[in-house]
Amino acid sequence: MIFSLILLVLIVAAALWLVLEPLRRAAPEDPDAPERARLMAERDRLYGELNTLEDESRRPDLERRAALTLRALDALPPASKAGNPARSRTLALIGVGVAALLTVAGALTFIPRWQLASLDAGEAGKVQAVLKLPGLKATAQRTEKNADYLAWGRAAFDSSNYDQAVSAYGNALKTDPRQPEALRRLGILLLTRGEQTGQQLSTEDAQRAALLIRTAAQLAPKEPESQLLLGFALSRFGQDQEALAALERYRTLDPAGRDADDVITAIRARLNQSDPALSLYAGSCASCHGASGAGGIGPSLRESTLSRAALRSITVNGKGAMPAYPNLTDAQLGLLLDLLEKWQKEG
Repeated sequence: MIFSLILLVLIVAAALWLVLEPLRRAAPEDPDAPERARLMAERDRLYGELNTLEDESRRPDLERRAALTLRALDALPPASKAGNPARSRTLALIGVGVAALLTVAGALTFIPRWQLASLDAGEAGKVQAVLKLPGLKATAQRTEKNADYLAWGRAAFDSSNYDQAVSAYGNALKTDPRQPEALRRLGILLLTRGEQTGQQLSTEDAQRAALLIRTAAQLAPKEPESQLLLGFALSRFGQDQEALAALERYRTLDPAGRDADDVITAIRARLNQSDPALSLYAGSCASCHGASGAGGIGPSLRESTLSRAALRSITVNGKGAMPAYPNLTDAQLGLLLDLLEKWQKEG
């Protein structure tokens, strides 16, 4: 911010110097200018008559008068070269033009950066991506390098220019087909094409999108976006349990990430309505062990190796920081233990 302000001040100072310098250098008006102009006009007139003279008897008189005129011109003080007002005005106008161009250039370059300071990080990032997009596109198309295609695709995706993102990531995959970012983003764009174009997604495109996203998650399972987009895709195919597990992995990998909150809430609502065991688990256990048992404050129930009897004992009596739930009915306890054993098998 401070650096940009300093640069803009320097541009304004340079513009003012260009405007004022020609005027500063202009000397005061020549006091002998009228007489000099009269004598030069007389000289030119006499020379003109001498060149076209037909009566030679007049030549001596004309030559004498021309000599006297030249002598009078020589007697005048020399005119200052810097005292040409027409030239100074021309230079000043040129300075004004250059100053205007510099000011406009400074405004276009630096003022948007000041405006970015008033935006939140997400909005500012999107604006910056839009500004960079034409240059990144031109570079990628010129070099045809993988890194340049990825940079173009990233800027296009972040600025919601999805057609360009598809083109950029598609070209990137031609150079290297095992790139998680390009795979998962192409997959999610293909999966959500219907929302963007209003056309219904075909079964083939849906399967292709799912394959791209799953492949990216396999190649880069520890990248938060891999799990996030996998969770989104699975939820669209109605695989709520698997989607919830992927989104919880996303939260584990990026604890500050909030992009999955709405989807997780919707999935939990669907699961709790359709499955009494999940409804019971959500009300008593999910706050510590995670919505799908993958762990949170408490340990992962999916990685547990406890027997059914041990799980029953800890649930009813509690253990350590784990509270006791002695008021569960046999039917409720059976549903809960069945769910936990199912998760143990799934891992």
